[in-house]
This record gives sequence, structure tokens and C-alpha cells, in this order.
Amino acid sequence: MRLLLRSGRRYLFRHPWQLGLSTLGVAISVAVVVGIDLANASAERAFRLSVEGVAGKATHEIVAEPRGVDEEVYRQLRVDAGFRRLAPVVEGWVSSERSPSRPLHLLGIDPFAEALFRGFTRDLRSGPQSGDLDTFLTEPGAALAGADLVDELGLEVGDAFEIRLTGRRHRLVLIGLLTPGDDLGRSASRDLLVTDITSAQEILDRVGRLSRIDVLLEGDDGIERLRSLLPDGVELRSKQARTGALDEMTRAFRLNLQALSLLALLVGMFLIYNTVTFSVVQRRPWIGTLRALGVTRREIFYLVLSETALIAAAGTVAGLVLGTVLSRTLVELMVRTINDLYFVLSVRGVEISPLAWGKGALLGLGGTLAAAWLPAREATEAPPRAVLERSHLERRTRRSLPRWTAVGLILLAASGALIAIPSRSLPLSFAAIFVFVLGCAGLVPALTLAGTRGLEPVFVKLFGFLGTLAARSAAATLSRTGVAVAALVVAVAMTLGVSIMVRSFRATLIDWLEVTLQADFYIAPADLDPRGHGRSLDPALATALRQTPGVGYVTTYRRLEVASEHGPSRLTVLDIEEPAFRVFPWAAGRRPEVWRRFVDSGAVIVSEPYAYHHRLEIGDRVELGTDGGRRPFEIAGIFYDYASDRGIVAMHRRTYDRFWDDPTIQSMGIFGTPESDLGRLATDLRETVARTASKPGGDSSQEIRIAANRDLRQGALAIFDRTFQITDVLRLLAVGVAFLGILSALMALQLERARELGVLRANGLTPPQVWGLVTAQTGLTGLIAGLLAAPLGIALSVLLIEIINRRSFGWTLRMDLSAGVLGQALLLALAAALLAGLYPAYRMSKSSPALALRQE
Repeated sequence: MRLLLRSGRRYLFRHPWQLGLSTLGVAISVAVVVGIDLANASAERAFRLSVEGVAGKATHEIVAEPRGVDEEVYRQLRVDAGFRRLAPVVEGWVSSERSPSRPLHLLGIDPFAEALFRGFTRDLRSGPQSGDLDTFLTEPGAALAGADLVDELGLEVGDAFEIRLTGRRHRLVLIGLLTPGDDLGRSASRDLLVTDITSAQEILDRVGRLSRIDVLLEGDDGIERLRSLLPDGVELRSKQARTGALDEMTRAFRLNLQALSLLALLVGMFLIYNTVTFSVVQRRPWIGTLRALGVTRREIFYLVLSETALIAAAGTVAGLVLGTVLSRTLVELMVRTINDLYFVLSVRGVEISPLAWGKGALLGLGGTLAAAWLPAREATEAPPRAVLERSHLERRTRRSLPRWTAVGLILLAASGALIAIPSRSLPLSFAAIFVFVLGCAGLVPALTLAGTRGLEPVFVKLFGFLGTLAARSAAATLSRTGVAVAALVVAVAMTLGVSIMVRSFRATLIDWLEVTLQADFYIAPADLDPRGHGRSLDPALATALRQTPGVGYVTTYRRLEVASEHGPSRLTVLDIEEPAFRVFPWAAGRRPEVWRRFVDSGAVIVSEPYAYHHRLEIGDRVELGTDGGRRPFEIAGIFYDYASDRGIVAMHRRTYDRFWDDPTIQSMGIFGTPESDLGRLATDLRETVARTASKPGGDSSQEIRIAANRDLRQGALAIFDRTFQITDVLRLLAVGVAFLGILSALMALQLERARELGVLRANGLTPPQVWGLVTAQTGLTGLIAGLLAAPLGIALSVLLIEIINRRSFGWTLRMDLSAGVLGQALLLALAAALLAGLYPAYRMSKSSPALALRQE
């Protein structure tokens, strides 16, 4: 056995191209899985550090959404009720002028209440580097920061620096360094700026309000008593509930990325199967000779698996390193998407996760050995004489076609059964898609054979007798080309399916934006971000704008998060006129009846994702936390909406004013009259805004943005395109693995057909004709792969749109299928096959016929 293993290693090292391609295929497959896992783990760890590290030892928190807790509540609980284990917190996200793209967590604290919770300021009196308590409390803008952040921003203790909050600038002075008492606190302090409560309230525009009150409770004794003392609209929550609610926001997003990475791994397994099969086929005479000399089947089996294990080990190690490098790019794309759609998240580098590496190593080694199992068995099952006959494998492959076709049909039926199960489970849905892809892959060899026969007349007309040779050679070497075509089909189909899904999503979003962004102009503070954070508009501005000549009517908006029985829910408050309400795209409900109940009866309308995720229908009630405590609101209608995969609840302004003491207006839509000149109206609106700001009591420092609806559509589409950049990266990597599979197949084909091509050359075939023969054959395999990938890609897109997107995000999408997308898939398969065939064609055309015949 030792001699056999040495011989096997020599064979691998004598074929460096094949060894290198195999190793690279494994490496890329593992890298995609590890890269996604590390990016997910890093984002999740940063999220938990931000939540848990800043919350410290708090077991509960007191919150009042949306405006925060009145600071008088803290005084009453601590002084009057005697609760001492409390700490007030004001927090938000800002950026530094020295590093504008990096979000910084601003935390306002009471240093006298901190000892039980975070310990950030326990050394405030100990020395110049730790800061001075008196200075911290009395100097405006006094701040503490972690040593890592200070070094990155190029600061020293005593330096003044500016921070920016969505357009507004504030001056801070670094008076000392944070000295957290544990590893969790040290990790959380990497992006942390700590000020006193008053400074944070001024910076975040929350004077008199607290973001939350942290609570430390032991056992359940004080929970009910504390809850009974809270005023209406103020709630006591466990810290775990908050963490779980925020983590749930991104769960579907992260799960979809993991599924794409596993699809790339599936393509890589096809490559490994192909490579090991070629290795066996190339050495069939050698294996036959060994078997004739007495080497047992078990020894041959172990020989093939040991060689594969060597490739798997090298590829897995390279994949772990490459995946770690790839994760740095992926985590940037992921964090940008989370910041656009969910909440602010700052990830400082990639954290190496042993679990992610272990999973990658297991999939790399296990997947490679699993892919090599069948080729290893094929190397041992035939008798020695049959092994020495090269045609035996092809006959056996033809005989096995009905069996593989039957397996493929069974897998397709199983996939249909999984999809038909009435469940919203995402893992079950992804399992159905994987089974579906495997079932289609099982049909590829038989369809490839049928395709070569069907396309032979076309190739004969195009290339003459070279076309005949190319078509018949592809059919005659089905054991080699079948799996290569299957790998390319799966990769191109995955690219096509995701492309159709993204295209459909984008087309649906454009249609939705056309319908919903009906106002001629939108007015909002320049610092209002996509999540609704920023300063509000002066309510007097709405009155002034309604009186502006050329204005038909004005719609006002307010976005906030409120408590509900489903966790934090997004609430949109609309002061809307019926003409604007008419354009809402309804998923359920009759518009006149919905309008009457929405305006007169205090009912709410919910978006399709909200209704889907929480299993709500018209007539159901949703319980929302108001200033007077939780109240139920009846659902009058369900509308299509693509602004949030969490879904939103919409309420008329009249209803909101009844239950909340909050006159805030964040943005307005301006509808002109039919006779309005929009150019003149835009000028008049700017003059009205400037005039209102200059009046006594107006805020002349606030910058107001006036945008046409076209500008808002472009901004929404820009966020959408950024969201799917990470998907584009994964698709390209999967196609890259398939490209390697085709290249590996053609390199092996070159070695195997050396004698055949030598005979053809000796009979007058010129080097350009050899090149044409190889190009025709690779073009044929690429054409067949493209033709097979088209229906598979369409089917995948249907599953992604109707099953995965629906169960992940609750959206109903309009499928956008165009001939251009199908043409791109066909061109992609052809280009991959033809590019992969360039080098083998060159090598075959330059080979010596005499040397090939001498080997014969």
C-alpha cells in the first residue's frame, strides 16, 4: 500500500495543471462558504458586543418608544420608589470629521450610577489618562474614548475634535481614555464615545429625554413592582428580548447568503467529481495492470480516496485562507446593507471563528471525499480485462443513464413534495431547492446525449466533417463531458435564477415607486436618513406650504418605532388626502371602505410583509404601545410595500394625535394643482421654506431638502443596487468554479485523445483544423449547457420569487422575464466553455503526431 500511495502522489505531481485546478476548485468552494460564515459571524458578534457590551450587567431596560423616557421617570424610580440599581442612558450614532465613513456609538451616562453596569468610568479620578470626574461633568463636550479609537482618529488626551450627526457638527474634547473592566467592555469600546447625559441629550436633540434606563434585577421579586410604578407608555423589557428582536431583523438576510454559498459549494463538488473521474479514466490501463498483478479492489479504492484526500486537504487549507481574505470584502458589503435597511452596525475587522473554519474544513474535506466516492468505486468494480479496455467505462455510462435519469426524476418529485408542505420554514425551502437542483443535475447526462445528437446536423452544416467529429466525440466521451456540463448548467442556472429574481424585484420596486411617490415634490430635513433618524420639520412649515400659490394639497409623514405584541414595529403616520390615498396598491381590502375606516374609525393599514410575518388579516387587531399604554387597533387593509422586509403599520395623523403627544413631522409631500408650473412652484416652495425659517421661533440653522419624486426614486434604487452587490460577488465565484470544471475536463480530454488526434494528424488533419475541432466540441458543450441552464434557471427564479422571497421577507414580486436575460445565460455558458477550451486547443494543435503514434 505504501508503494501504491507513493505512485499515486507521483502521478499527481506529474500533472500539475490538473492538480492545481482541482485544488483551486476546492479552495474557491470552501472560501465562499467560510467567507460568508466569517462575515456573518463578525457582523453578529459586532452586533452583540454593541448591545451587550454597552448594556453591561443590565438584566432589563425601561423604554418608551418613540420619543424616549422622560428623565423625570428616572428621578421618581430612584428617589421616590427607592430603586437604586438603575442607570440612565442616552445613545445614538454619530461620525467623526476625521473618519466620516465610520459610525461611532455615542453614549451618554450618569457616572455616579455606572459602577453596577459597565464600569467605563471607574477610574475617572486616577490619573491624567483616565480623565477627571469634575471635568467630565462640568466641561461642555467632555468625552471619553477607547484607546484603539483614539489611535485611529489620531487624537491625544486634551485634543478637541468634531463629530457629525446627519449634517450637524458638534465639538467634543477628549479628556481621558475608557478603562473597561472586562473583555466584553474592551471590545465594545472600540467604537464608543462616552459623554455625560446632558451633552449627549444636546447632541442627539433629546433634551429632557432618555433613550432607556438600564435595570439590574435579581430574581423576579422586583419586576412586577417596578412595572406597576411605570407611567402609561413606558415599558419594562428584558435585555434578551431586545437582542432577539434586533437579531431577528437580519436572520433571513444572513440565511439567504449562506444558501448561496452552499450552492457554490455544490458546483465545486461537481468539479471534484469530474476531476477524480478524469484521474481514474486516465489511469485505467495502469489500474487494470495493477489489478492483473494482484492488487485488490480495496487497495485501489483507498488509493483513489487517499489522492483525493491530499487534494482536499490542500484545497481546504487554501480555501480557509482565501475565505478569510474574501470575508473582509463580504463583511463590508453586508454591513452596508444592514446599515441601509436595518440598524447602524460597525464592524471592526473580521473575527476568526473556529466554528466557521471547522464548518469550512468539514465541508471541504467531506464534500470532496463524498464527490470522489463514486469514481473510486468505479475504479474497482470492473474486472482487470475490462479496465484495460477504455471503452468499458463509456458502455457502462450509457447503461447507467436510465438509472441516473430515474434518480433525477425521483429527486424532482421529492423537491415538489417538500415545497408542497404547508410550512414557512426557510431551511425546508432551501432543502427543497437543493434537492431540485440535484434532480435536474441527474437529468443532465441524458439530456446532453440527446442534445449532441439533435445539434449534430447543425454542426455538420456549420463546420463540415469537423462538426461531425465534434458532436460524435462529445457523445462518445459522455463519462467525461456529462459531469462538466452538469457543473456548468448548475452554475449558469444559479446565475440566471438569481438574475431573474433581482431583475423582477427591481422592476417591481420601480413600479411600486411610480405608484407611491405621487407627490410633485418632497420636503425633508437634509439630515433625515433612510431609517427616519434626524431632526423634524417645524409644524408651522406645513401650514405655510399649504398656503403657497400653486399647491393643491400637502401630505405629512412621521416614521417611528413603537412597541407591539410582535416586538418593535415600524409605524408610519400619514396626514393624507383621499386622492393620494387612492394610489395605494392594495393586496387586500376595498379602497373606499379602507379609507372610511382609516380616517373616521381609527383603524390602521399594514404592509404585506407585516401581515405575512405575523399572520394577520383584515379585521384582526394589532396592539401598539401608545403614550397611554398599549391599545389594540383594527386592521382595515393590507397594501403592497417594499420599503421594509419587517413590514410597517400605517396610521392616519388624526388617530395618532389622539393617542400620542407628539406633533413631530419628518417629511412632506407637495402636490401641485393641474395648472401649476412645476418650475415656478419649486422656486416658490424654496422661498416659503426660507421665509418660515427666518421668522421668530424658526430654525434658520436647519437645512431643508426639496426633492422631486424622481430624485427619491433614484435614491431608493441606489440602496437596492447596493443591497445586491454581495449577491453578484457570489454568483461570479460560482461561475468561476464551473469554469475551472470545464477547463479541467478539457485538459483531461487533451491527454486522453492524444493518440486519436495523432492518428487524425497522420491522416492529414492540420493544426488549425485540430483547433477548430476542439473549439467546436467546447462550443457544443457550452451551447448544450446554456440551453439546459435556461429552463432550470427560470424554474429556480420561480422558486426564489414565490417560495424563498415570500417566506423570507413576505414580498409578492412580479416576475420579469426577458429574452435578454436568457440570451445572457446562453452567452455566459458559451463564453465559459470557449475560454476554457483555448489552452487545451492550443496544446492539442501543437502536439506531435509522431510522439502520439510512438506511444501507441
